[in-house]
Amino acid sequence: MKKLSARRRHPLAALVVLLLALAVTGGLYAALAPAPKAQADDSAQSLAIEQGKKLYSVGCASCHGTSGQGSSDGPSLVGVGSAAVDFQVGTGRMPAQQPGAQIPKKKVIYDQAEIDQLAAYIASLGPGPAVPTKDQYSPTGADAGKGGELFRTNCAQCHNFVGKGGALTNGKYAPTLQGVAPKHIYEAMLTGPQSMPSFPDSTMPQDTKADIIAYLKEVDSSTSKNPGGLSLGSIGPVSEGLVAWVFGLGLLLGIATWIAARTTKAKKS
Repeated sequence: MKKLSARRRHPLAALVVLLLALAVTGGLYAALAPAPKAQADDSAQSLAIEQGKKLYSVGCASCHGTSGQGSSDGPSLVGVGSAAVDFQVGTGRMPAQQPGAQIPKKKVIYDQAEIDQLAAYIASLGPGPAVPTKDQYSPTGADAGKGGELFRTNCAQCHNFVGKGGALTNGKYAPTLQGVAPKHIYEAMLTGPQSMPSFPDSTMPQDTKADIIAYLKEVDSSTSKNPGGLSLGSIGPVSEGLVAWVFGLGLLLGIATWIAARTTKAKKS
């Protein structure tokens, strides 16, 4: 006991204890501290949110409120997620050119880096659907036949059976899906923009969405080589019935008139 007490009074005892404490602290920090990559990712995300907030204040706050809470001119953006921002801004629908029954697609104002920053800021306001990855929306390896069945069941009522769009009520419309990027089609299904219902992954799984995208890309690429003949605008039975009524019935009336004329002429002879 006397030896231990003597060692405590040694001039170097305090230095040894300090070095030991530093070694333990350094070891614990090395074991528990976030990895450098994670720290860098957090820093980049924070910077994106900060830049996105600046862009939002200039181009979006006048309608959606200073903190995304919404106003009489625009809905709340809390909880819409980054996917909604990427779709709306990435297709040029936002910022809106003017109010109306429906906001049309137009020239994109922001570049993709700025869109990503806006999306990061809106995502920070509340949890919501995230921007899908390429593996999620890529039609490669998807079943276009199954996608066609799903599209005709869930989407054709508004978008037409080949995605050419159609009219809705009160000045609204379902836009054409021809030439639309797969990512934006996926995001539209995920977020349900404007009059469209949303189809989250819990309702429509990722592979099902990919099948629908594969079908749309297939009919989009084969529009100019319609194997069924004249497409008549590919707008369904209305145009087909009109052609059948006008030309088909006209042809039948012409044949009936010709037969009657021949019959009358034969009787006179």
